[in-house]
Amino acid sequence: MDHQGYFRIGYFTKTRGLKGELQLFFDFDDPDSLDLDSIYIEIDRQLVPFFVTSYRLQANQTGYFFIEEIDHIDQAQDIVHKNVFLPDSKKPIRNEDEFYIDDLKGFEVIEATHGRLGVIDQIDEYPQQYIATVLFNSKQVMFPLSDDFITEVDEHNKKLHISLPEGLIDIYLD
Repeated sequence: MDHQGYFRIGYFTKTRGLKGELQLFFDFDDPDSLDLDSIYIEIDRQLVPFFVTSYRLQANQTGYFFIEEIDHIDQAQDIVHKNVFLPDSKKPIRNEDEFYIDDLKGFEVIEATHGRLGVIDQIDEYPQQYIATVLFNSKQVMFPLSDDFITEVDEHNKKLHISLPEGLIDIYLD
């Protein structure tokens, strides 16, 4: 789901306690730099604004949030696993030399054996690694964004050169 003018910061993973507190897992690399007084939660493919009454950030890319008008575990349960966004106007300004894994979205992927695979349209974070998704030969292909497989990142031309293990792409084509 594309929400023009907004960027995803994470998603609610679970409730905590009986008073509607929610745990938020951050995809965003630097949660300390975010203005979290109000957030947008994706509900039925729409972004719905909510005011945050209080929050505590943790060292492990999570935070605990109380949201206005959500004061019971049953209400909080309704938004568990929902994506959380902020408007682009609240995106922290970065130095020009900073590059994040999410910056690879939109890069063209060139694989050493198969050539052009397509453009990265999604990047997901898993406990051990990031996984990129491209559309190759009308099939969704996923591969790890690991230093072991990345041979070159051409930021200027938005190209990512990779060399994947033999057979990994073939799994998706059969």
